[in-house]
This record gives sequence, C-alpha cells and structure tokens, in this order.
Amino acid sequence: MTDRLHLLATAQVDIEGRMPWSSNATFLVNLSVDGLPMGQAIYKPLRGERPLWDFEPGLHRRELAAYLLSEAMGIDLVPPTIIRDGPHGEGSMQWFVEADHQQHYFTIYEAREDLRDVMREVALFDILANNTDRKSGHVLIDGDDHIWGIDHGLCFAAAFKLRTVVWEFGGEIVPDELLAAATKIADGVPLKIAALLNDEEVAAIQERAQWVVEHRVFPVDNSGRRYPWPLV
Repeated sequence: MTDRLHLLATAQVDIEGRMPWSSNATFLVNLSVDGLPMGQAIYKPLRGERPLWDFEPGLHRRELAAYLLSEAMGIDLVPPTIIRDGPHGEGSMQWFVEADHQQHYFTIYEAREDLRDVMREVALFDILANNTDRKSGHVLIDGDDHIWGIDHGLCFAAAFKLRTVVWEFGGEIVPDELLAAATKIADGVPLKIAALLNDEEVAAIQERAQWVVEHRVFPVDNSGRRYPWPLV
C-alpha cells in the first residue's frame, strides 16, 4: 500500500483518456518512473468540477477523506488516494482498480454469499461517510476477490442525506468487529480527515459513529427514497 501511495505521489502522470459517464472531469492516467509503466490511476482535478449547491468546491478533498476514513476504520475499502498537482492542476489521484466491470454490488451480493461481511463494511462506511451516491457500480471486485469502493466525492455533508443501494442489512445487529471500527471514529475523528472538511462536517461524522455505537444496528430506510439514481 505504501508503494502505491509513493507512486501516486511521485510518478510521471500522463493522461490516457477521460472516463465516460462522469459528471465531473475524471481521467484515467498512466503512471511511469524513468519511462517504465508503473500502473494507472484515476485523476479528478478541482478545475474539472461542476458547481453544486450542496457541496463546496473541492470534491477531490472528500475523495482523500474517504480513503483516510477507510484506513482509520481498518477496512481497506477505498483504493490508495492522495492529492497532488496533475496535468490539469490540483486533484485527487486514486489507484486504478483492475476489476470485472460487469460485476457490481447487486451481482456480487447475489452470487457471493461469502463476501456478505465485506458488504456490511461497505454499509457501515457509507453511514459514517454519509455517502449520497453509493451506486451499485461504485462497488468493485478485483481478481483477488477484494471488494473496493470508489467515487466518494459526494460524502461527508453535515446534514444526514445518505443515498445508497446497500440496504440489505437494515435492522441487523452490527458485528462486533465493525462496532469496534465505529467506536474508533466515535471517540474522535482523525486530524488528517478533519483537516479536509469543515467543523460541522467533522462533528457530524463523529455523531453518526456515536449513533451506530449506541444503537448497534444498521439503519432501515422506511421511506424507500434513500437510493441514488441511476442505481448502477
């Protein structure tokens, strides 16, 4: 993981192309060192963001905050992510996951019962991050059966506005190991995360974690409206 972070921070960056179906400028880039290919990354420059009424400019900082939250929880969900200067200025740089893009949350949930505990990690992460855009296609599986979550620019709003496709665990007791992960955040949001968000957003992360620790259950969407669109 450290090697990938180092590469993201120091490698030569060359744009391969723009990712399709992205509302903001999102680029697949090649990473190289001394002319040798070293992998690929997803680059989201601040300059390419469309203005939003409910999120301040700087969604790339939320991408990094999501990675840091995943690490703080100890769940290894979000691919290695940094902020650096790129071909179009400052932006987030996230390691590109080689995945079967025919597979996504819905298909994985149905076919891989052995990965349900990992999906519970996704559910808990989305609660703490207040993810407003967890589409099914934002859950990937790589060749080693590792589950990854991507596209976290629309997270960490202070007001509770969770929108996710991961509702199958609603009403279940949160497993002890995930409760321990929530407790880490309930006890205090790491400073590296807090530095990327405003004070109200940081306080809200801790409050959501405290809610999980107090109630010990995954929430239920009684309204049926807390889904993103499109679903995949």
